[in-house]
Amino acid sequence: MGVPGSPEKDAANHFAEAWQHKNFAAMYAELNDASRQSISAKQFAADYHEAQQVATERGVLVERAKGSTSEGGQTVVPVAVRIKTVAFGMVNEELELPWAEGGIAWAPYLVFPGLKPGEKLEAQTELAPRASILAADGTVLAEGPADEREHPMGSAAIDVTGEIGEASEDDEPRLARQGFPPETPVGISGLERAFNRRLAGKPGGKLLAVSGKGSGGRVLAESKPEPGTSVRTTIDPTLQETAVAALAGRAGGVAVLDAKTGDVRALAGQAFSAPQPPGSTFKILTSVAALEKGVVKLTDEFEINDGINVGGRFIENANGEYCGGTFRQAFAESCNSDFLPLGPKIGNQKMVETAEKFGFNAPPTLYSPSITKEVEPAESTIPTEIGEEVDLAVSAIGQGEVLATPLQMASVAQTIANDGVRMPTSIVAGKKLRPTMKPVRVMTKKTANELTELMVGVVQEGTGTAGAIAAGQVAGKTGTAELGQVVESEEGEEPTEEVEGEEATPQHRKDAWFSAFATVDKPKLAIGVLLIEAEAAGGEVAAPVASEVLSAGYE
Repeated sequence: MGVPGSPEKDAANHFAEAWQHKNFAAMYAELNDASRQSISAKQFAADYHEAQQVATERGVLVERAKGSTSEGGQTVVPVAVRIKTVAFGMVNEELELPWAEGGIAWAPYLVFPGLKPGEKLEAQTELAPRASILAADGTVLAEGPADEREHPMGSAAIDVTGEIGEASEDDEPRLARQGFPPETPVGISGLERAFNRRLAGKPGGKLLAVSGKGSGGRVLAESKPEPGTSVRTTIDPTLQETAVAALAGRAGGVAVLDAKTGDVRALAGQAFSAPQPPGSTFKILTSVAALEKGVVKLTDEFEINDGINVGGRFIENANGEYCGGTFRQAFAESCNSDFLPLGPKIGNQKMVETAEKFGFNAPPTLYSPSITKEVEPAESTIPTEIGEEVDLAVSAIGQGEVLATPLQMASVAQTIANDGVRMPTSIVAGKKLRPTMKPVRVMTKKTANELTELMVGVVQEGTGTAGAIAAGQVAGKTGTAELGQVVESEEGEEPTEEVEGEEATPQHRKDAWFSAFATVDKPKLAIGVLLIEAEAAGGEVAAPVASEVLSAGYE
C-alpha cells in the first residue's frame, strides 16, 4: 500500500518508449544488474542496429503496457509493438519483457518482437526486376537483372549508366534502410547508383525467426517485390559512342552538352568525377571577370614578353615563348604573361564571384537535389580566399588551387554559347528527376559576344586550330595545366626532354584541355575535353578529340 505504481510495468514502458525513439542508452539503463554484466552498452546497441538492418526497419510504434503476468515463476510484461519494414511490410507482434531483480532481464532474442529464446532474425530477400536505363531516343543503355546486367551498346554506355556490384561499407546502412541487405547487387556508380532505388524497385521476401537447430524458421512477415521504373536520359547514342571512341581509353573525360538547354548529350571517362587544374581554359572565366570589371578591353595592347614578375616571382610563358600584342592576340595565343597580372586587378571577390556564377563550389546539376545529396558528385572548386598577389595571378591562368571537370568546362562553353546564361546540366529527362536549378545570368550578352569573338580567334589562328570542323565555325579555348615534374625512373634518372642545340630540360606532367561550342552562327553543342597526363598540349591532343565529337553531332 505504501509503494504506488508497478515498477515492472514502468520499466517496460520506459524501455519500449526509448526503443521507439532509437535511444539505446535509455533502453540499456532499464536492464537489471545481471543483464548489464552479460552485455556492454556498445554491444547492446550494435545488436539492435543489426536487427534494424536485417529487418529493413523504418520505424517502431509501441503501445503502453497494461499489466504484467507470471509465467513459470517469472514476471513478464507484454508490450504490443508494430515495426514498419521496407522489404517485408508491417510486423505486428507482442514483445514479452521479463522483469526480475529490479530491472528487465534482457536476452538476445528481445532485439525483435516475435522471436523466442534461442532464435535469431534472418531475412530471405527477393529482388524485384530491375528497370532499364534509356537514351533520349529510347535506345536501351542498360537492361536485365542486377546480377546479369546487359548493355546493348556495349562498353560505350557504361560511362553513363555506371555499374552494378557490392556496396561499400559506407553505403550499406543507407541501402539497408531502402531494403537492400549487405552483399545485394546494387548500383555502385553512374546512373545505376544515382537512381538505384528507382531502378531496383522495392525488394520483398520473408523475415524469419530461425532457431539454432538449423530449421527453415518461422515467418514473421513477408511481401512481394515491386518492379523498378526505367530512367530515360538525355544522352544521344551517336555522340556517346563517338565520345568514348575519341577518348580511346585514355585517362581523362569528355562531356557534351546541348548548347541551349544545357542537357547532357554524352559523357565519356572521368567526365565529372576527377577535378583537375583547368589550365588556360580558365582564361575564359578570367576574361569574363576582367571585361565585366573594366580592367581590360579587346583592343588593349600588351608588351611582348617571355614571362612576367608577379608578387616578386617571375613566371614564364608555357614554353618560354615571347608573346603579346592586343588582348585578342593574347587570348588566341594563350599568353600567360598578359593574363597573370589580370588576377590581382580583378581581385579575390570578383574572381570567386564569377567562378561561382559559372557553377564552381557547387555540385554539378545532373539530377534532382535529393539525388545529388545522396550520391555527392565531385565539385569544381576555387578557394573563396585565394591569397596573395601571386596566388591570384596563377589562379587567373587556371593553376594554383583551381580544379575543374570536363563537365564544368563544357558548361562554361555552353554559357558563352547561350548569350551568357548558364543552364542546368541535366542528364535525365523526367521532370521529377531533373535538377531544380533556374537559369543563371553569368554575364551580359555583350560580354558573351566578346568572349565568342576571342574563342573564335583561338580556333581560326591561335592554339586551337585542330578543333575546327567542316560544318561551321567553332569557338574554343585550349588549356595545358602543369602538374609538376615527372618522377625519377627506376634507374634513378630524371626524365628529360631534349631539343637539338639546347640543354636538356626536365619533363613535366601535364593535363590537356579544350573547351568549345559549335557552331558560332547556330550553337548546337558545347564540349569539355580533358586528357590527364597527356603526351602533348591541349591544342595538339584535346582539340582533335573535340573536333571528332562535334563533327559527329553535325552528320
